[in-house]
Amino acid sequence: MSTETIEKKGTARKPMPLYKVLLHNDDATPMQYVIDVLMKTIPKMQPSKAREIMMEAHTSGTAIVIVCTQEHAEFYSECLNRAGLTSTFEPDC
Repeated sequence: MSTETIEKKGTARKPMPLYKVLLHNDDATPMQYVIDVLMKTIPKMQPSKAREIMMEAHTSGTAIVIVCTQEHAEFYSECLNRAGLTSTFEPDC
């Protein structure tokens, strides 16, 4: 009696590409409102991190809010836009 060895081909999963959500500065929206929206929109966003993001956008024009999968990035960006902020998302190269 012989035993055959069957090779099982492994499927390597490629990690999903990541996207960054960008917050764009505007001079009309109150800073505290931006902080509040960031904390409500992004899970586990701490006040200090929200303030840091808001200040970065204010001083530099844009700030990275979060890096995540495309589906989540689209959702977060849309939520920020619906709240009156200006947000976009793009591949994280």
